[in-house]
Amino acid sequence: MYKLYIANKNYSSWSLRAWLLMRELSFPFEEEIFPFTENSWEEYKKRCPGGLVPWLKDGDKEVWDSFAIAEYLAESHARVWPEDTSARAWARSVAAEMHSGFPALRMQCPMSCGVRIALTEISAPLQKDISRINELWLEGLNRFGGPFLAGEKFTALDAFFAPVVFRIRTYDLPMEDKCSEYAEHLLSIGSMREWEEAALKETWREPEHESDMIKYGVLVEDLRIT
Repeated sequence: MYKLYIANKNYSSWSLRAWLLMRELSFPFEEEIFPFTENSWEEYKKRCPGGLVPWLKDGDKEVWDSFAIAEYLAESHARVWPEDTSARAWARSVAAEMHSGFPALRMQCPMSCGVRIALTEISAPLQKDISRINELWLEGLNRFGGPFLAGEKFTALDAFFAPVVFRIRTYDLPMEDKCSEYAEHLLSIGSMREWEEAALKETWREPEHESDMIKYGVLVEDLRIT
């Protein structure tokens, strides 16, 4: 059985991608959570060669980085990417763009599943990222027919945009109607609800992440357990 190492669920967008992909496609795995504090991070780096989450162990094989994990799983599981070659090529390209891009979104809207924040303004770089996400989502939904980004089935592409979906809700980001419908659909699937429920129950707080969340906005609601 696979073993997947992740960070805490409220903050870790990188962990969510691999976890959601494996859970939604029913790949059996055991999870281990490392809520990164100064001490736990040092301990984790002794175990994982790259010191990164997510980290997948498959027997004596080790894979880290969410994109590497998706590609590793795709070697054994056809459902990771779309069956259609055109959809698969597009999905891989868009997932790679998400994996390496959208810096303003990452910086100004760090992931936190359990809070609601009103942004004081949407900067030009952030609006550029939002506009590009709308563009990509509309292209996929219109081209492949939905309800997922590359067609009727959930794939790794949806997993890679799952953290964006949480950010859209947390920061009330402006989206096209069809994109908002997609975001709500992804939030409604069982694996996303499972992740969110676990995130709300976590008691870990990382001060730097907490301060980053409200650097560009005002905390409206905190739904996490105290």
